[in-house]
Amino acid sequence: MEIRNLESFIQVAELGSFTKAAESLGYTQSSVSTQIRQLEKELGIPLFERINHRVRLTEKGKEILNLTHELFRTAEAIKKTADNPLTLSGHIRIATAPSLCHWLFQNNFEQFHRHFPDISLEVISTSTEEMFRLLSQNEIDLVYTLDHHIYDRNYVIAYEAPVSCHFFCSSAHPLASRESVPVKQLIHESFILTERNTSYQKLLDQHLTSLSLEITPFLELSDTSLITQMLQKGLEVSFLPDYVAETAIQEKKLARIPVPDLNIEIWKQILYHKNKWISPEIQAVIDYMGREVFQ
Repeated sequence: MEIRNLESFIQVAELGSFTKAAESLGYTQSSVSTQIRQLEKELGIPLFERINHRVRLTEKGKEILNLTHELFRTAEAIKKTADNPLTLSGHIRIATAPSLCHWLFQNNFEQFHRHFPDISLEVISTSTEEMFRLLSQNEIDLVYTLDHHIYDRNYVIAYEAPVSCHFFCSSAHPLASRESVPVKQLIHESFILTERNTSYQKLLDQHLTSLSLEITPFLELSDTSLITQMLQKGLEVSFLPDYVAETAIQEKKLARIPVPDLNIEIWKQILYHKNKWISPEIQAVIDYMGREVFQ
C-alpha cells in the first residue's frame, strides 16, 4: 500500500475535491485520480461517490479515513519519538471572534510557548459564518466560537460549555445595590456595548425588540477586557458574558445588575472538521485551549 496514495486519499477527503487535493500536494489532477483508483483497487471497495462533479466519502470510505488518520498519527508519533521525544513543531491556524482573543492568551500562553517553542499559532478574527467556511475549506485547523450551540455532524466538538450573560456596572454605581432593575428602566442608562454582530449582543437586541425597546450605546468596542476596565472607572453599564467580568466581580470592582425575566445563554465551543487529521501539535493546542478557557 503506497503512502502517497493514502496521503492523496486524506487530501481529497478533507478538501472534497480532486483538483484542490492535487493543488495542495503539487500533483496533477490525473495523478491524484490514478492514486485513488489504485487504492480503491487494492482495497476492493469504492472510497468516494462521484455524482455531478461532487465527491463524497462512502460509508466504508469514512471508516478507512479514520484508520488512515490513525496510521499517520502513529507514524508521526514514531518519527517524533525517534527525532526528539520532547519536541513538537508546526503551524496551527485558529479562527475565533475578535472579543475572544484576549481571553485565550491572557494567562498561561507564555508557559505553553516555553513548553512548545516550535509550535506557531495564527489567529484569525472573523464572524462565526466565516469561521466555518474556512474550516470546511481546510484553511484553518480549529474554531473557537462564542455563539448559539452549534451541533453539526461535519464537526467534532473538542470542548464546550454554556455561558450566561448579564448586565454589569461598577460596584460604586447606584444600580449595584438594587435588588431588581426593570429592563425598561435600565435601557435609559449610559451604555458601552460590544458590536452588534456579536452573538450575545444579537440575542439581547432580539429580546429588547420583542419588548419594543432598544439600547443606544454611546460607545461600541470589540475589546471586552477594555470594557470591563472602563466600567470600573465610570458610571457606564454594559452587557457581557459572565466570564468576562468574573475576576472583577470577585474583587468587588464590578457588580451584576439583577434584571428580572432576562435569561440569555450562549455557548463557547472548540471544534474541528470531522475529516481533519489531529496531529500531536494540533492536539497540544486543543489541550491548551481547553485548560485556558474551559477550566
